[in-house]
Formats: sequence, C-alpha cells, structure tokens
Amino acid sequence: MSTIKFNVYVDGQAGTTGLKINERLVNHPYINILTIDQDKRKDPIARKEMINAADIVFLCLPDDASREAVSMIETGNTKTKIIDASTAHRTHPDWAYGIPELSMENREKIASSSRTSVPGCYASAFVLPMFPLVSAGIIPADYPVACHGISGYSGAGKPMIAEYNHPEKESLYPYHSTPRHYALGMMHKHLPEMKERTGLNYNPIFSPIINDYYKGLAVSIQLHTRLLDKHATLQNIHHYLSDYYADQNFVKVMDFDPALCNGDAFFNPIACNDTNNAEIFVFGNDNQVMIMTRLDNLGKGASGAAVQNMNIMLGLDETLSLK
Repeated sequence: MSTIKFNVYVDGQAGTTGLKINERLVNHPYINILTIDQDKRKDPIARKEMINAADIVFLCLPDDASREAVSMIETGNTKTKIIDASTAHRTHPDWAYGIPELSMENREKIASSSRTSVPGCYASAFVLPMFPLVSAGIIPADYPVACHGISGYSGAGKPMIAEYNHPEKESLYPYHSTPRHYALGMMHKHLPEMKERTGLNYNPIFSPIINDYYKGLAVSIQLHTRLLDKHATLQNIHHYLSDYYADQNFVKVMDFDPALCNGDAFFNPIACNDTNNAEIFVFGNDNQVMIMTRLDNLGKGASGAAVQNMNIMLGLDETLSLK
C-alpha cells in the first residue's frame, strides 16, 4: 500500500455533500485536505490555484459551476483528477460513471480515468438492479419501466433542509410533515442517466417522494413477468442479481423472501444510513415483481460513492474511510 499523501481539494465544501466528503477524509491515511480561506471560496484565481495544486478535486457545485471548475484546469496538467458530484457529466461519454460495481469494465474505466461523475442518489438505486437485468436480456430494453422513490429531505439540498428544520415549520409549512410527491411533470433530473446507464430505450416513469426525515432512500421498480424474458421468474431474478453482485464490498442482494423485508412486513428506507452500502431486495409473486434498493442518499448516493471512486482512481483499497 502506498505511503504517499495525496492532496485533495473539495470545491463547494460548505454544501451538504462537500461537508460529508470532508468528514470522511479527515482520518483517511493517505489524504491531505487542501483548505481555502473562507473569503476566497468564490475567488476564481484562488479556486484555480487550488484545483491545479490538487491530485483529486471533488466538485460539489451546481452544474454550471462544475463545468466552469473543469475549465480552470491548466493546459498540460495531467495530474489533477476530477470527481464531479453534480449532474453535469453523468451521461458524458468521456467521463467514467461512478458505480464501480456495475462491471469490471466500468471499474477499470474509473481506475484509469481522470474524470469521474458521481451518480445521482435515486439513479444509483435504480441503475444497480436494472443494468445487469437489461444487459442480460431479462428485462427487454424497450420495457415500459415504472418506479418510485422515497428519500429524506437532505437529498433536496440546503434550502429544503432549512425548511424542514425551521422552528416554525408546523405553521409555515404544515404539509411538510407528510410524504410529498414532486417532479410531477415527469422530468426528474436523474432520468437521463437512469435511461442511458441501464441500456433502456426509453425513460422510465419515475415518481419521487420527499418525506419528513433527514436521510435514507429507497427506490422500488415494478415489473410484470408476462412482459419479461419467458424464463424470468421471481426466484431466478433474485438468483441472477445475487450472483452478479456476490463479490462486492458495498452492494449486497439480500436473502430471498417474496413478502417480507428481513422478516418485517414493512420496508425500512433508512437501514443503510451512515454506511456506503446498497441493499437490493426482490419481492413479489408469479405475476408481478418488485425490486427495491435502499441506500443512504448522503452515503452511497453521494459522499460515500465519491470517496470510493477517489480510492479506486488513486489505486487504493476502495473501502478506506468507508463502512
């Protein structure tokens, strides 16, 4: 194992994802965190200097600001590697897509890349089960996929966190205490990667829901067996996914029980909180299948995935500073 310290800069370190990345890196044995004065965080000259001094730069910024940051890398700089947590580069053909578990080819692309995009939290929970099943032809590429997701309010960013934590929330935002569907125009920002990174021909119907708890996410995909490959059954879908992810550190297909989640009749979306784990379940019956994936939207859905990709890009053990 290397004893070299790598310089890391988090651009956008005051945001939710940036703060979590810094927390994960504080005790990383091979990382030196570069810091910028508070009053220079938005100074382009100071930012450019930091970006070009770093071995790894995490971009925890809006899309346009992420693109601007990439443009600050000096001509001839072959040292600085970028890990972008925004949506700006998630379907860009020249960027690695940051789910190493998808395939050996994808893991190798991340390892050799200087540009990696961190997937969206909902997209991660959707792509993990869908990619292998579409690739194997178990789910046809033209299948009319329908799914929904539920997440804690931290996934909506600092303004929404402030609303949910407002001391007068009950009077100012009385409906915040209930689950709330959004993206009602069916144009959620994760849809492009959900389609492209699974090999589907069409966007899935995706209905996200925000709820009154801080973090934790679950995505549910509903399928009709009559529209799948004729050999697809509940059991062999579970068996295929179990074999596919058998050797992964952070992705696990849970024991098969068609009607219960670890013995419970209710699904718990927060069970993976404070970890970098994603857990996949297969439920249903002979006619209908429901695949559910849960993860921490601030872990495997954001900062944890970012640090895992950093470790791979630096040639380190992918589990360092993660659990």
